[in-house]
Formats: sequence, structure tokens, C-alpha cells
Amino acid sequence: MPIATTQSDFRNHLKDYLDQVNDENQTVLVARSNQRAAAVISQDQLNALLEAVNAKEDSLDYAIARDKLIDMHILPDDPIIESTDNYWNSLKLKDKKK
Repeated sequence: MPIATTQSDFRNHLKDYLDQVNDENQTVLVARSNQRAAAVISQDQLNALLEAVNAKEDSLDYAIARDKLIDMHILPDDPIIESTDNYWNSLKLKDKKK
């Protein structure tokens, strides 16, 4: 669950919020004027999100990025897909065909 705060509180407790972002994979939402907000996320979260967005949905790269996002508790775990050797090998075969 993201942490919501004001701009002045964020400024006053910058180190504490950034520690939560990096150490606990928290997302901090900073409320600004005119109903705008900014989100602060870790570099690891950003990289995993960008990898998932830029990968083809049925590729090994997408599966790896998705697993990283699940480990970071950004995406819920998918109980339908079991991560077995057969699952990973099928993705590797799809990547080789492309």
C-alpha cells in the first residue's frame, strides 16, 4: 500500500521516506497543489516496471520482470501459473523461435 504525504512533510522527512522506498520497496505519493501528486519509487522498481512494459507479454524477459515485480509486492502473486522447469523452458523456446 503506498504511503501518502504532503510536500512539506516529505521535505521535512526526506531521508526517512527515501529509506522506506529503498529498504522496504514502498511507494511514496506526495500531494502537491492543484490536485497533483508525484510518486517516488526505487530504481529497482522502476527498472522492473520498464522491463515488463518493454518486453513482449509471452517472452522470457516479461516473465522475469513480472517475477521481480511479484517479489517486490508490486504485483499480486499469480497462483494459476506454477513456476516449474517446464514453464521456464517453454518461454525459452518461444524466445529462440523469434
